[in-house]
Amino acid sequence: MKPKVDKEKCIGCGMCVDVCPVDVFELAENKSGPVNASACVECKQCVENCPVGAIRLV
Repeated sequence: MKPKVDKEKCIGCGMCVDVCPVDVFELAENKSGPVNASACVECKQCVENCPVGAIRLV
């Protein structure tokens, strides 16, 4: 499974960047996005810590 960010919901807080242990995410234009999705270890820290529920694993 890989992380998917709903750009409409994302508020660009950077929480996913901070909690991801393998640096899957980065902020660009005040939105988050997976830049290294293949590195995802499915720990779900991004999903659990996103304050607006913008991330899911698919």
